[in-house]
Amino acid sequence: MNNKMWAGRSSKEVDSRVNDFNSSISFDSRMYRQDIRGSVAHATMLGDTGIIDKGESLKIIEGLKGILADIDDGKLQFNPEAEDIHMFIESELTARLGDTGKRLHTARSRNDQVALDIRMYLKDEIKEIIPMIKELIGVLCDIAEKNLDTIMPGYTHLQRAQPITFAHHMMAYAMMLIRDIGRFEDAYKRMNQMPLGSGALATTTYPINRMQVCELLGFDDITQNSLDGVSDRDFCIETASAISMLMMHLSRFSEEIILWSSWEFKFIELDDAYATGSSIMPQKKNPDVTELIRGKTGRVYGDLNTLLVMMKGTPLAYNKDMQEDKEAIFDAIDTVKLCLTTFIPMLSTMELYKENMRNAAARGFINATDCADYLVKKGLPFRDAYKITGTLVAYCIKNNTVLEKLSIDEFKALSDVFDGDVYDAISLETCVNMRKADGGPAPEAVKKQIAYARAAVK
Repeated sequence: MNNKMWAGRSSKEVDSRVNDFNSSISFDSRMYRQDIRGSVAHATMLGDTGIIDKGESLKIIEGLKGILADIDDGKLQFNPEAEDIHMFIESELTARLGDTGKRLHTARSRNDQVALDIRMYLKDEIKEIIPMIKELIGVLCDIAEKNLDTIMPGYTHLQRAQPITFAHHMMAYAMMLIRDIGRFEDAYKRMNQMPLGSGALATTTYPINRMQVCELLGFDDITQNSLDGVSDRDFCIETASAISMLMMHLSRFSEEIILWSSWEFKFIELDDAYATGSSIMPQKKNPDVTELIRGKTGRVYGDLNTLLVMMKGTPLAYNKDMQEDKEAIFDAIDTVKLCLTTFIPMLSTMELYKENMRNAAARGFINATDCADYLVKKGLPFRDAYKITGTLVAYCIKNNTVLEKLSIDEFKALSDVFDGDVYDAISLETCVNMRKADGGPAPEAVKKQIAYARAAVK
């Protein structure tokens, strides 16, 4: 006998292999809380509008709350043979309440039901992800405050370029993360429209009150077109995009930590709790956490691409293809939360080798721009100053020395403009401290960046 909820049109049982292929209970069961919350709001509206008897509405609500409590307590296990979480909840409700339970699905479709559940689920997840990003920004601000004077090389093309501070470097990532928060907030705002009442695609003939359900569930508004309401997955794609951007930032940061913890740099050392060893080489201390984050970033990009490709050819309205949205977005969410949970304490416990950073900054002629600027301030055109400084660098390389160690006569051999004050002008401390422009590496400029970041996350 065909006992599916949608039985009636078909006279034959569905092949068991099709049932397995069609089923989504194995992954959408995580939305049981959202499904029950949505059903409670729907049942409340059905009773208040008189679409079903008020007494039956209250029985349905109590039955749903009992199912929620039993799932939370572990008394009720998900049935792997159920088609999806929606059918599982409804079947359990019907088993408990009989015909009364069958009235819950009046004036709705699984199409608008699942559209509601996934929006509610993603809203809840974003509310968890944003505080994690804020915590990471707080760690970056704490590190920056302790390292306002920790000089290190700044790089372009992975070549030493100009002196900055470790605080300045940390705050660059803080700014990226602040933008990430904005992207999640934007995604949340656009998904915060309530689709229930769209029906399968063309609403319903029952006198439903969509705004009541909207208010009960805490949405800003209802979706304005029923076709779009059931077939829109932009919010999934936008959330996956925000996650991908966040993962990209974590991956860039991870790449630098991998470099910095190598013997070639040795700027930092990860705490033993966040590094691993080798099965054969006893000296090894591997930054596996950051390498995994770098690898998992590609995985999240794949989730985003899955959603984009899934949606690009689906005509209006709902299509079964859209069931594929959940595994992709769930995986992206799980992955980014796992990465943040590990990355935050790893970063807060790492040890800095400040002297190594300072020594690296002393090599590579990263004060050459400041030498040229010194000449410009003395009246030379920048291009002439640039050429003189470049010639000095070539001279230093040939003689295995650095600008700071040249004698005043060696400076004057290229330009009489040089004077004794050149040594102060090209010192690393001066190079950093004089870059006071907003956004720069000078301690007073970085303090402003820290204040901005802390205010942004309040």
